[in-house]
Amino acid sequence: MVHIWNDPSEVPSDFGPSVVTFGNFDGVHRGHQQVLSQLVRTARRNNARAVAITFDPHPAQVHRPESAPELIMGLDDKLVALGELGLDAVLVMKYSLELAGLSAEEFVSGILVGSLKASHVVIGHDARFGRGNAGDLQTMQELGRKLGFEVLVISEFGSEGYPLHDDVPDDDGAAGRRCSSTWVREALQKGDVETAAAILGRPHRMRGDVVHGAARGRDLGFPTANLATTASGYIPADGIYAGWLVDEAGTRWPAAISVGSNPTFAGVSRQVEAHVIDRPDEPVEAFDLYDQTVVVEFVARLRGMVAYRGPEALIDQMRLDVIQAHDILSAR
Repeated sequence: MVHIWNDPSEVPSDFGPSVVTFGNFDGVHRGHQQVLSQLVRTARRNNARAVAITFDPHPAQVHRPESAPELIMGLDDKLVALGELGLDAVLVMKYSLELAGLSAEEFVSGILVGSLKASHVVIGHDARFGRGNAGDLQTMQELGRKLGFEVLVISEFGSEGYPLHDDVPDDDGAAGRRCSSTWVREALQKGDVETAAAILGRPHRMRGDVVHGAARGRDLGFPTANLATTASGYIPADGIYAGWLVDEAGTRWPAAISVGSNPTFAGVSRQVEAHVIDRPDEPVEAFDLYDQTVVVEFVARLRGMVAYRGPEALIDQMRLDVIQAHDILSAR
């Protein structure tokens, strides 16, 4: 079981020694996974604890909120993904101007060494830390000699190119591109959830409460679970997707997912709603997802969002969408 701490003061005084790394880890993509897997292996070899430090909110939301990137995943999903990698603990640091004001040495000596008893620190070649991002790899190595820990430099998987799976065309030389959270966002912005999944190592997902909507889907014969606008996770481009809905019991339901503003009915606000395929043959009330917190996973984009000439044409298209989604999910 991974320990989650929200402040260095929560770390037990007898914790350690530890192998530590730090970063935002938005998306916990395959590059992050490679670094963290090597960190875990190093910890096991040295009879130490494997620890990742991450930050909430994202530093950009503090320093430049007007241009901060939309996060790929919420904190809850990030902690789940980090926990699946074999870490012993995750320290979630509340990012603030006060934290940003710590010098490189204050950050390392106070948190990595003082709280976590780091025997090894794992960083990348281009790591920056401390006030004004003044700390770099050389700084960390100097501090390691001064404070008594070893510095391990690990490159993210994909630094020499991550080969995408055969189903994704390499139109822009993507096979030679380094894994990054930016690349995931670019793919999702285009609705390319398959490329996003290849970089992430799993389908992109959103998490949120199911709320009442306009009930148009139910009236058309395709009831949907509508995610609240507070749902976490990057919203992909408007369109129809094949994917999965995971309920609070952990049951995975095949689904046709709609992202958009319902242009056939002159909608304005963007919504994410999932129609569960092959719903159980029981009263609607027995399959009530309202007020549940569910996860929606995006597997493949079927089409863009289109305004149809009335409900009949939309119903015909929705039937085709459900069939296509069913076929895709059954094949996978």
